[in-house]
Amino acid sequence: MARLTMMSTGSSDVRRGPLHHPLRFPAALLLAVAGAVHVPVIPQHLREAPYIGALFIVLTALCLGLALVLPRYDTSTVWAASGVITAAAVLAYALSRTVGLPQIGDDIGNWTDPLGLAAIASEGLTAALAATALRQERG
Repeated sequence: MARLTMMSTGSSDVRRGPLHHPLRFPAALLLAVAGAVHVPVIPQHLREAPYIGALFIVLTALCLGLALVLPRYDTSTVWAASGVITAAAVLAYALSRTVGLPQIGDDIGNWTDPLGLAAIASEGLTAALAATALRQERG
């Protein structure tokens, strides 16, 4: 069971400290994959749709940073950030493949791109693991 320190804030208690959740290691690996799979397509997207390239840089940095932080500091904040960021990436992928995004309309319907499949799988699984860890922490 996770060791948590309760800190009184007056009207409510706030949980602090690492959860030591066993899912932190697989989630960290998936975050590293989610970040790494975007690296090869950053230059192309910076040329074709600069805002997408910039978002890929930010996503890569966030995923790789969280991959390094999560195993040691698996707090509810780190889990929530991991879940929100990867869920947002899944949503953006779905939008780019359905209704399209400005300057990358050629991605509509392109569901079988190998790097895209690796990204969506690692991001979706990370979001699911984050939801599981947060639910167990509250439970």
